[in-house]
Amino acid sequence: MYPNLQYLFQDLFGLNIPFLAFLQSFGFLVAISFLLANYTMTLEMKRKEREGILKPVKVKVTPEELKKQRRSDLIGALIIGYIIGFKLVPLFMEGTGDISLQEFLFSGEGNFIAGVLFAAGSAVYRYWKQKNEALPTEVQEGLVHPYEIMGNLTVAAAITGLIGAKVFHNLENWDEFMSDPIGNLVAFSGLTFYGGLIIGGATVLYLAKKKNIHWRHMLDIGAPAMMLAYGVGRLGCQISGDGDWGIVNTAPKPGWLSWAPDWIWSYTYPNNVLRDGVPIEGCVGEYCNQLAEAVYPTPLYEAFVCIGLFFVLWNLRKRIKIPGMLFAIYLILNGFERFMIEKIRVNNKMDFLGMQLTQAEIISFSLILVGVIGILYFRKNALKKA
Repeated sequence: MYPNLQYLFQDLFGLNIPFLAFLQSFGFLVAISFLLANYTMTLEMKRKEREGILKPVKVKVTPEELKKQRRSDLIGALIIGYIIGFKLVPLFMEGTGDISLQEFLFSGEGNFIAGVLFAAGSAVYRYWKQKNEALPTEVQEGLVHPYEIMGNLTVAAAITGLIGAKVFHNLENWDEFMSDPIGNLVAFSGLTFYGGLIIGGATVLYLAKKKNIHWRHMLDIGAPAMMLAYGVGRLGCQISGDGDWGIVNTAPKPGWLSWAPDWIWSYTYPNNVLRDGVPIEGCVGEYCNQLAEAVYPTPLYEAFVCIGLFFVLWNLRKRIKIPGMLFAIYLILNGFERFMIEKIRVNNKMDFLGMQLTQAEIISFSLILVGVIGILYFRKNALKKA
């Protein structure tokens, strides 16, 4: 396992780069997943605009609004500069000491003088750039293309999605959360995908509607991207060993998998980021534990399946002409994949209508149901308009 990128580079290339210890493997791959989602959604928005499905929006900006925007940029430069100086300067110069990186980032520790200096430098630079850009005296008109808002949508989805994923995880593991509320809130591990999907998706739909992008088209644009992002995010779970593994698997590897390494069938997750399990003999360092018994590497299975399903959806996107239909298919595929993997995955169960189910099983079954209803609804709606 590679809890952070220092472990990865040391194992693959023999390079010991202490700075990379600050880059968590899971967080790094989550960031990559958002970038890939942004890229694929941008491609889809451009395609739909070329085909006349999406339209650019005419905007008018007054000199007063531009002045307000410049003031906001200046304030933003001050805040970002202060955070960089207050947190990152001592991080690079002194490290985090005896506490973890996330504990340091969410603590009140930092370098006040460096914060003030970086804030002043950032604000002066921003002011200098503004002084060299003439402020128009008349109303400015222009077009905003749908793909040009993808940056804002991605940032909004990332922030609200991570909040939703953290909230849903702590609701699912309430006793664990209550034992250490602060630690569970700031931990990089412990995220529930469906929480991120629901909260982040709702945010994107709201912002897209304000830009005159119909919710059905926005859902279709996001369907392949979300499947790809989920698959890449699961690679982060596998590489870091963040606890999303399966149940104990003591069965011998089947013959049809003889070509594959043993860790594809069962794995003990050595050096996992949670420090779960028993000590590894002879290991020296911060992450020196592995599971006492081998388990199913379910994050790896989900990564393979979902990245494959991304290509299925990507291939279907041009063939399906009914708005909303692609997203309904995504819900069914995603729900079915997650419902099946829950059978061999470690998770907390809850009483639901007299049955013992996990939160993910309940939500994934609901997604399948919503997907089927969505296909019927979108198809019926399209026939009415035909």
